[in-house]
Amino acid sequence: MTHPQLEPSAPALLPRPAVHSVDEFVLSVPDLERARHFYASFGLDVRDDAGALALHTHGHPHRWARVLQGKGGPKRLEWISLGIYEQDLARFAALLQERGIPTAAVPEGADPSGLWLQGPDALPIQLRVAAKVSPQAPGPRESAPAPANIGRAPSRSTAPATRPLYLSHILLFTADVAQALDFYTGVLGLQLSDQSAGIIAFLHTPHGSDHHLIAFAKSNAGGLHHSSWCVPSLDAVGIGAQQMANAGYPDGWGLGRHVLGSNYFRYVRDPWGSFAEYSYDIDYIASQAQWPAADHPPEDSLYVWGPDVPQDFIVNHELPRP
Repeated sequence: MTHPQLEPSAPALLPRPAVHSVDEFVLSVPDLERARHFYASFGLDVRDDAGALALHTHGHPHRWARVLQGKGGPKRLEWISLGIYEQDLARFAALLQERGIPTAAVPEGADPSGLWLQGPDALPIQLRVAAKVSPQAPGPRESAPAPANIGRAPSRSTAPATRPLYLSHILLFTADVAQALDFYTGVLGLQLSDQSAGIIAFLHTPHGSDHHLIAFAKSNAGGLHHSSWCVPSLDAVGIGAQQMANAGYPDGWGLGRHVLGSNYFRYVRDPWGSFAEYSYDIDYIASQAQWPAADHPPEDSLYVWGPDVPQDFIVNHELPRP
């Protein structure tokens, strides 16, 4: 299985600095061993990392996320680290100073490098120089031709476990979608892909990424709704749903297909009420391409087909930050 290649060098300078990747997201949870079981069952390469858990995908060098031991209370998104090119570091520093964007204290256990700022919903955000790990091309599609006179379905007894290839995107809760859009586009340089009725919005990077690198859903406060992981086939989505049910995680949403982004999905509920998504065949937006962004009706904001949306699908279980 091939993986997206890390970009070897910076591209041509864009008129404005822009984030190119979600380099890492960091959660705290009440029970690290439950987190280990959940993410390992999901198909990630879960490693011990200085008293925390590091989330990798098998065969890929990048660390996509960390899970920390919480200090009591529910799960919480602690911070996100966004990758930028070295040529944009000084440009971002000047822009933040010009806009009067408040700096943020470096969270305990975080890498102090780069620029730390306070984003919407009081979320600490790090801008750090890093290799581009958002995809450079559309995700792989394993679909063999349909020959005659042979059964093509994998046997249940020998079907390989689903192992995600890379982090496609994260969806964040926010108390104000419009304010979040203004910040992530006006300050961080992302671009609107699509939105719906002020309740959900999707952003991509002008350096090239899946239909959304970061998305937002309206809530009472900030938090992480889900992380989404690319898999190479619709079978991988279904097998992933089955392996998670077998591991004790039968709850979630899907299989189904989204309208915005076009991907096939299965969301699996984690032990803390948020989700990890298997995603296949999401739309891709090439570097500096013009995407026909639009404001879509609410009935198109979630899915073309699939089971009814669970009543608590858009419930934020995180507490508001001070």
